[in-house]
Amino acid sequence: MADAQPRHDRCVGLVLTGGGARAAYQVGVLHGIERIRHECVATGSSTPFKVMTGTSAGAINAAALASEADDYPRAVQRLHRIWHDFRASEVYRADAFGVVRSGARWLTMFTVGWALARWHRAKPRSLLDNAPLAQLLAERVAMERIPGLVRDGVLRAFAVSASSYSSGTHVTFFDAGPHQKPWARSQRIAVRDRITTTHLLASSAIPFVFPAQPLGLDGQPQWFGDGSMRQTAPISPAIHLGADRVLVIGAGRLHEPPSIRRDAGGYPTLAQIGGHAMSNIFLDALAVDIERARRINATLSLLPPDLRSQSALRPVDMLVIAPSQRIDDIAARHIGELPRPVRTMLGAVGVSRRAGREQGTAAGGGVLASYLLFEAAFTRELLALGEADALARRDEVQAFFGWPARAPTPLPDAPAA
Repeated sequence: MADAQPRHDRCVGLVLTGGGARAAYQVGVLHGIERIRHECVATGSSTPFKVMTGTSAGAINAAALASEADDYPRAVQRLHRIWHDFRASEVYRADAFGVVRSGARWLTMFTVGWALARWHRAKPRSLLDNAPLAQLLAERVAMERIPGLVRDGVLRAFAVSASSYSSGTHVTFFDAGPHQKPWARSQRIAVRDRITTTHLLASSAIPFVFPAQPLGLDGQPQWFGDGSMRQTAPISPAIHLGADRVLVIGAGRLHEPPSIRRDAGGYPTLAQIGGHAMSNIFLDALAVDIERARRINATLSLLPPDLRSQSALRPVDMLVIAPSQRIDDIAARHIGELPRPVRTMLGAVGVSRRAGREQGTAAGGGVLASYLLFEAAFTRELLALGEADALARRDEVQAFFGWPARAPTPLPDAPAA
């Protein structure tokens, strides 16, 4: 749709979705966009995104960018370096003792633990222990800076989403100016809060994989897990917080090449079933919400201006960038790089190295592994893919932000003869 106001007066929002280790792709895209900005305009130091929202691993990326919104190019570079040199041990306990203490006990409880009284007392909480991630966030993401950046107008709003196991409600926690009101929809609400590292851990607590986190809601403690669960409208928080142009960075399926996945034969493994469930949680809601937003835009474009002005709906200019290659297949090639204790444990549910030799099938657990492969060889490939996808859409990026192509630098005058 044609813009109703000059682009420099518009509020740009950033929506980063979940996906575990797949979130490296988001950082590659943002790195590519920042490269385009540098080539088109004098970048300055402030962020081009006045509203930042994130879910799951996307919440962590958004928080890292929001906490340094006053020096955005530096924030992108720092985040890129983290993902470029990632190790799984920075996210979860990957040593043999740590894996046995969490994952092995957890799997045992599913098999014979119900018959043993001592397992009832142990109550293991998750497949993996993400204590290292808590330490990484405390050291690398200055959450305490965000309220000041919102107060000073560098950011208009910042939000992360999580899902309450206690009440079944999907909650968006936001920090914004005093003018911003909370909102409520069916099974999802928004509340003003001072967002902390615990909010990030809650938002990124992949079900069964990482432990739930306690957060206060309406004065009562509740247990929260990954914000991608029950998230029916991932783009909605950015729009509620004032964005009328939204950059959405997905983590799979939207732009991947279409193909029919071959049946590997035999009954599906737990890894295949788990990977399918993960994809439903992390990927499908975004595709549906994008389709819904585009349908609303198309409908509004058919209304005459007077009727459009009376509608509670408003058009949203949206740019969606998602992987051009199958991340599942990329992950399948890197399963062998998972730490041995983790690989051994996941092998019990069907994750195996043969996935790399069975491209085009769901066998081997490549889908499930893609959410846990916080290893440099995998994340570097996703960073490169994200940057390449952003640069391939340079014209769309420039049009979305209103960045003119940089005029060629004039050649110096030839010296006099």
